[in-house]
Amino acid sequence: MIEILQETNDWVAINKPAGLLVHRTKLAAGEKEHFALQLLRDQLGQHIFPVHRLDRPTSGVLLFSKNKEILSLLKAQFSERSVKKTYLALVRGIPSIEKGSFERELENERSGKLQAAKTDYELVHSVEIPFDTTGRYPTSRYSLLSLHPLTGRTHQIRIHLAQARHYIIGDKKHGNNKQNKFFEKQFNLQNLLLHAYRLEFKDPKTQQLIQIKAEIPVHFRTVLRNLHFPEKEV
Repeated sequence: MIEILQETNDWVAINKPAGLLVHRTKLAAGEKEHFALQLLRDQLGQHIFPVHRLDRPTSGVLLFSKNKEILSLLKAQFSERSVKKTYLALVRGIPSIEKGSFERELENERSGKLQAAKTDYELVHSVEIPFDTTGRYPTSRYSLLSLHPLTGRTHQIRIHLAQARHYIIGDKKHGNNKQNKFFEKQFNLQNLLLHAYRLEFKDPKTQQLIQIKAEIPVHFRTVLRNLHFPEKEV
């Protein structure tokens, strides 16, 4: 069963597992596996509508509407950028400043046109381990970042971090193969370490501020512990 984080008569938020598609797409048209939309619909016994999306390998808070009127109102909040999204990612290296922004235009996959894109970040904690994962240095450094995308471009966080050479561990499309292979061999990691940790929005009817949090998944937490991140960050 899908883990439901919070539910009202109008919307429902789940904790999407890594590797699960939100809904069927053209690229996955021939796949026979389940999708978050299908699983939750069957679990609730009613039609639901995805308000936003998460990449397939990304875990965390995912919001659905139970009717089209609320769907329109919730989508408007995303369009107006009044929704606050917080992600956690384990990345290669340590940013030169603890709090800042990645701001670089990204190409639209459909039109090919460049679109403005901005991701704020904050360093949560960093570690240095006595392993040479690149063949260049005697040690390797990693950071746990809190990320806030202010725009919603496809793969925005993953691309921005790759452009800054702070590759997300486990990112097979935009990441670093040497880093990924090290974590696969050392920790048997098969997942992307990017998690939609918190979502903040206003209930369309009550205008109450809603804050929904999804705990870090086991595979992510296990790697953090193995790297000796402080327990409070895990």
